[in-house]
Amino acid sequence: MAHFVVVVTGLLAEARLAQPVSGRAIAGGGDPLRLEAELDRALADGAQAVLSFGLAGGLAPERPPGTLLLPTLVISGSEHYATDPRWTQAMRCALGAADPGPVAGVDSPLFRPIDKAELHKATGAVAADMESHFVARLALRARRPFAALRVICDPAERALPPAALIGMRPNGHVNLAAVLASLLRNPRQLPDLVRVASDVRIAMSALTRCRRALGPELGWVTADRATGAAIQ
Repeated sequence: MAHFVVVVTGLLAEARLAQPVSGRAIAGGGDPLRLEAELDRALADGAQAVLSFGLAGGLAPERPPGTLLLPTLVISGSEHYATDPRWTQAMRCALGAADPGPVAGVDSPLFRPIDKAELHKATGAVAADMESHFVARLALRARRPFAALRVICDPAERALPPAALIGMRPNGHVNLAAVLASLLRNPRQLPDLVRVASDVRIAMSALTRCRRALGPELGWVTADRATGAAIQ
């Protein structure tokens, strides 16, 4: 059985960017059932390690768009998942400075600064995304190492307009029709949406630099290593 790295993202654009040379990239698209099925299939097919990769929403103050995160911990409710230390350190050596703070898993985007502040206070997480907790749970259940590389897109202090929250299809594509329909209903959100687009460009540029620096298998080097475990 061939061994490979599988990378999990939210958006299809992130998956296309992350695609390992000899592995797979899965765009979750905000559909946890499909994500779980595809990741389980990849693990059954021989995925040796799993990486959560892509954009994240900031929770802690003073983390501008483009801030690189290599968390040592992923938090989901009462569960705390440690990322693989060797893989995380290898990425840190390749990329330079990165925030090691925890990332929280959420089931839906956080669009109000007060919601971000409350989650930060409750968990200590510096950012949140909708895939890392699934990656952690499924990888550790299969006794595979996992790690996370995320870049902050929307900072903690910034609210997201409604059009930005409905812009992702279940297959990871951007739902442009839904965005335009939301704008027609509420044209006043256009300035905020333009600002979001600028933040996305900054964050995706940072993510692209990271991808290039990590090499064909995103920093993973085949080796015998201990798997992580959920800390209850």
